[in-house]
Amino acid sequence: MNRSTPFYTRLAQVLISIICLVYIAIIGQTLLAPLIFALLFSLLLLPFAGTLEYRFRFPRALSSLISLLALIGAIAGIFILLGSQLTALAQDWPAFKKQVLDTTIDLQKWIEVTFHMDSEEQMSYINDSASKAVTTGSSILGRTILSVSSVLLFLLFTFLYTFFILLHRRLLLRFIVSVFDQEHSVIVYDIVSQIQYIVKKYIFGLFLQMLLVTGLSCIAFWLLGVKYGFLLGLITGILNLIPYIGILTALLLASLISFATAGTSQLIFVSIAIVAIHLVDSNYIMPKIVGSKVKINTLVALIGLVLGEMIWGITGMFLSIPVIAIFKVIFDRVSGLNPWGILLGEDDSQPGTKPAIREVIEDETNKGQVAAID
Repeated sequence: MNRSTPFYTRLAQVLISIICLVYIAIIGQTLLAPLIFALLFSLLLLPFAGTLEYRFRFPRALSSLISLLALIGAIAGIFILLGSQLTALAQDWPAFKKQVLDTTIDLQKWIEVTFHMDSEEQMSYINDSASKAVTTGSSILGRTILSVSSVLLFLLFTFLYTFFILLHRRLLLRFIVSVFDQEHSVIVYDIVSQIQYIVKKYIFGLFLQMLLVTGLSCIAFWLLGVKYGFLLGLITGILNLIPYIGILTALLLASLISFATAGTSQLIFVSIAIVAIHLVDSNYIMPKIVGSKVKINTLVALIGLVLGEMIWGITGMFLSIPVIAIFKVIFDRVSGLNPWGILLGEDDSQPGTKPAIREVIEDETNKGQVAAID
């Protein structure tokens, strides 16, 4: 970007570009969301596929297929383990209904004493609410079936995109390099390698974070004597991958299951344990393991999570951090976009020190002279 262009012109160009990208992301969610997931999975599986291809002399199609099957097997294993635990939990469904019924009766008596509303009035109100719920039940069921089918289609296209990206990765790399001038090919290769490294480390960090949170949750529930502690720990670890919302959902599910199987006293201890694990995760595990892989400051990460949820919902929250990390790698290595890379990155200055304005000006001037020579 030409430095002689007025600042307001450059700012307008940036804002227009951001608006266009957001608009394309909104209207192209059906295509772009599984494609970005497939790109992340491909970058994660690339070392394994390369090992099969170059060390064991597998054909590229076979190595890509085996890598994809390994990914599907890992995801299916998690769901099978979760499903087996849920099947065991279903056996306690009568006890859960009885516990809810007893609590409802106690709540009904409390309302009758506090608000002077007898049981008949309460039942008439409940019946009216139930009749309204029944009228909308069919539409809710239809939306549920539609959402399940859309999730299955999403996974299908994600796996297909992953396979074809691995299969045609050399062609895609040649296309990206050929888009730019020959003199920039080294920079393009460097950007691609850095993106691959950061995405691989980030996904590995998330997986390690999930294992640690699951382990801490299982240990805490075991010490508290919670029934189905392994299931609750696994649910807490998986849902913790969803920032902010996930831990609240895990807290709600764990509280309901603990209430159904043990009672109110254990529910309080379970809630305290989950909150304590979340504090340990947010203040130590997340910054040390995941945050060390992706150098993004917390303000930008929070804004990215909010924007991701506004654009693509839960899917956008999953993808926001790695997408911001990819943009940061590009911004750091493209002349004219370096300030945006600084904005996305962490503050590396030491506390208590202030950079001299003269040094900053001289540094920017030197950068401009080097860019002009290049």
